[in-house]
Amino acid sequence: MMFDELGLRPELIRAVSDAGYSTPTPIQARAIPVALDRKDLIACAQTGTGKTAAFLLPVLQRLAAGERSRHPRALIVSPTRELAAQIGEMALLYGGHLRVRSTVIFGGVGMEPQTRRLRRGLDLLIATPGRLLDHLGRKQVYLGNVEVVVLDEADRMLDMGFLPDIRRVLAVLPVTRQNLFFSATMPGEIEELIRRTANDPTTVEVTPRATPVSAIQQVVHPVAMTRKKDLLASLLKRSDVGQALVFTRTKARANQLVRRLEHSGRRVAAIHGNKSQSARTRALDGFRSGRIDTLIATDIAARGIDVDGISHVVNFDLPNVPEDYVHRIGRTARAGSSGSAISLAAPEERAQLAAIERLVGKAIPSQTLAGFEVGPSVAGESGKPARRRQGAQRRYPGMGSARPVAADGAVKRRPRRRRRQPAA
Repeated sequence: MMFDELGLRPELIRAVSDAGYSTPTPIQARAIPVALDRKDLIACAQTGTGKTAAFLLPVLQRLAAGERSRHPRALIVSPTRELAAQIGEMALLYGGHLRVRSTVIFGGVGMEPQTRRLRRGLDLLIATPGRLLDHLGRKQVYLGNVEVVVLDEADRMLDMGFLPDIRRVLAVLPVTRQNLFFSATMPGEIEELIRRTANDPTTVEVTPRATPVSAIQQVVHPVAMTRKKDLLASLLKRSDVGQALVFTRTKARANQLVRRLEHSGRRVAAIHGNKSQSARTRALDGFRSGRIDTLIATDIAARGIDVDGISHVVNFDLPNVPEDYVHRIGRTARAGSSGSAISLAAPEERAQLAAIERLVGKAIPSQTLAGFEVGPSVAGESGKPARRRQGAQRRYPGMGSARPVAADGAVKRRPRRRRRQPAA
């Protein structure tokens, strides 16, 4: 199937062709006709499958066919600034041959420039939940003309605690509207929201939920927590590592890794919630252009990183939410290319690894690297702690030393030290 078979306007087909695409991805081929028919839609698709174009092209076609208004006729809500900015760039790209006005609003920057753009009038509004509610509270945006609303990465909205904000936004929209929900997974709370919001929605699911693409080569390297930084620096020196995206669980760890890796010759930057919007934009632009070859990111900040050519995704910390593993590694192996996903797993992370393996439905290959050996392997689906070996020690609360434990579990008594007699 080709794009010109989907019922899109010639202007949109031309813009897609200008961007270098002729054949739609599976999610685009199945979702675009449903959206063009103005039906409610639930689309389950992983990151990197082309879902942004799957909702943007029908939305732009609808806006081009209607009459202009001072107030937005379409609303797209995304969980992070980076993702909102990315959608805004793609709206300009695909709408380049149409008279469609769009604006992006998100937090971390001043409100006044956004307010001026809103007052000038627009057709499409792309926003993060918090900043959208700020403008609504100040009566600087009117959503009574919205004909179609898109919730992108709905599961991430839930993870980030935005569900109450989303309910507040939906409550001020017209009752009669088209609803398009896009999500990689479908938690119960999101399904309940859809049931209360959507009108007989069509469900499109192009890949099993939360399943990594087969082109990603996955491996787990067991390593002690204290040796992770050294192992990461060693891995990034390999000749096959080009653009690398490294995930950490905390912002502090991201900053620590930047300092550590800068000494190893990599061009490194970090992106997380404590960074200003200008710093995050510079880091992303540098990563896209190749000036930065290693980007350290937290899960929340990484939403919206859409960069072709990432050769390796490294899970420096295993995520506590197993679905995040699929989101993370989906940043590589895009557009038909291959990629590698490397996870550094400490013994303390057995439970997280077990949950990930249950989610993806298989054991991830484990490889211990020379010089970074740990005791019992952390790989495996069971997540059970290793059996205590003979001669192991059991530490007692409040005691500064450990008592020896025999093979049968009995605590051995220490021999009493003889007091040395003073020399005669």
